Amino acid sequence: MTRRSRPGEPGARTFEALPPAKGSRVPFAESWWGRAWLRSLEESSLDSGRLSRGRTYARGGAVGPVTVAPGSAAAPVHGSRPTPYRSTVQVEQLTDRQWDQLLDMIAERAANIAALLDGEMPAGLADDAAAAGVPLLPGPRDLDPECSCPDWGYPCKHAAALCYQVARLLDRDPFVLLLLRGRGERELMDELGRRNTARAATEAAASTATASAGPAALPARPGDPAGPAFSTRAALPPLPDPPPLADRPGRGPALVDSAVPEPGVDPAALELLAADAATRAHHLLAGALGARHADTAPPAPLTEWQDAVRLAATHPTTEVFARIASNCGRTPGELAAATRAWRHGGAASLDVLETPWSPPASRLERDREALRADWADGRPPRLRSWRNRWTVEGHAAQLRLGRDGLWYPYTKDKGTWWPAGPPDADPAVVLTALLST
Repeated sequence: MTRRSRPGEPGARTFEALPPAKGSRVPFAESWWGRAWLRSLEESSLDSGRLSRGRTYARGGAVGPVTVAPGSAAAPVHGSRPTPYRSTVQVEQLTDRQWDQLLDMIAERAANIAALLDGEMPAGLADDAAAAGVPLLPGPRDLDPECSCPDWGYPCKHAAALCYQVARLLDRDPFVLLLLRGRGERELMDELGRRNTARAATEAAASTATASAGPAALPARPGDPAGPAFSTRAALPPLPDPPPLADRPGRGPALVDSAVPEPGVDPAALELLAADAATRAHHLLAGALGARHADTAPPAPLTEWQDAVRLAATHPTTEVFARIASNCGRTPGELAAATRAWRHGGAASLDVLETPWSPPASRLERDREALRADWADGRPPRLRSWRNRWTVEGHAAQLRLGRDGLWYPYTKDKGTWWPAGPPDADPAVVLTALLST
């Protein structure tokens, strides 16, 4: 039987008590792995009434700091008496063999590691692990709650409150789930680094052996005109030089003053789109001629809304803004905020404006520590944290962490948060500039 452990042993992490959750209908878990945790809890419970009271306790802030260790989570939970109860939930740890299988699955794809570092648990990884007999996600009866209270419920309302609070932690950091299964973030990343190094060395050795053997001529097939060309191993002719980059993009044709406009065609709109296409082509060509073009991934295609915002930001005229605002299904205020965001960072900045997300807790802790260390005038201002947003207490100022790893400044005006400047990887730099304006 796999070993269970108690909080306090090496590898344990303690998370500050989470603030009360607003609204009785707000879900405790938004991520699919957080919901899987709650599904396991609710399917194994013998008393839905105690689960309901546990949710109420968790929403009300009754759960104190949560300590997560390999195989368990524990926290003080305030009930009816002055002294809080001690609640725990035990989880079966994976065996060493199961960990080997899981680490191999993670290391096989760089996307798995990138997703974990970005605070996501790849669904494909969990499915592959389950198919291989590695229970990454807990199933019914896999959670074993305990509490120091006299309630005989399974679970009692205090242990249920802890389990619901753990779901909120899982939303923020998938490494919490992996720690519950037996191994912490640093241990996992070190092991993945060793496996990647070994894999790279094996591939390099195989590549060297193949190169020393020399390329083999491909046999020509009857009736295949390409066969002789491949079998001779002749070098391909060099590509022609790219065209020179013009100083500025062209404006396109002038259509507004056309003597014979086509019925149903808006000449002004066509002029704008032609000029915009020329601007984008100029930008793409400049990037293709750059020294690092081969190392740069092509930009992701824009959605209809992103492209509308880009047009409004690239062609800042009253007419363009009015046309887009009347046809994009958003209010003029929303378009104005989105346009300002785009000018500070394109699609990444627009995502920061519109989509809150839950960064890894380790990333936020690291940046908080850096902010304290780099602040010039003693202690930095107090910050209220919610997901990827830090709101400065006593100021209409806020920092938002983007998925690109940059911190974006925001100011509040008449109840609305507005992008306030360019981002930076250092939160101290952004906050200092924000509070000095």
